[in-house]
Amino acid sequence: MTMTTAEGDTILSACFAPWILELGLTVEAVGEDRAILRLPWSDRLAREGGGLSGQALMAAADTATVIAVSAARSGYGPMTTVQQSTSFQPAVTGSDVLIEAVVTKLGRRMAFANITMTEENSGAVAATASTVYALLG
Repeated sequence: MTMTTAEGDTILSACFAPWILELGLTVEAVGEDRAILRLPWSDRLAREGGGLSGQALMAAADTATVIAVSAARSGYGPMTTVQQSTSFQPAVTGSDVLIEAVVTKLGRRMAFANITMTEENSGAVAATASTVYALLG
C-alpha cells in the first residue's frame, strides 16, 4: 500500500525536532520508493549574500529520506542517519526547492537513498546527496 502525502506530513509533525518543523517542509508526493518534499524559500534560511543555506538543504535531504524510507517500508519505523554526502551546485536565491529522495536499496537493517534538490523556479539542480540509514525497528 502506497503512503499518502497526508501520512507523510503526519510523520513530519510527529517524528521531527521543532527546528526541522520550522523549515516549513511539506510532502508534495509519495511513491513506493520515493518522496518529494518542498522546502519553501525564506530569508531566514539564507546566508550572507542571499543564497539558501547549505545546512537547510542538508536537513531537508535528510528529512526527505526518512519519508521515502517510510514509504518503502509502508510506514514509519525508528531509523537513524549513518552517512550523508552532499554536493552543492550554484546557490538558490528566492525560490522554493523540491527535494526528491529515492530509496535505491532497502534491506532489513539498512536503507540507501539518492536525493536530488531542484530549484523550482528554474528547474536547475541545486544539490544532490546520498544517504545511508540504519533501520532500528
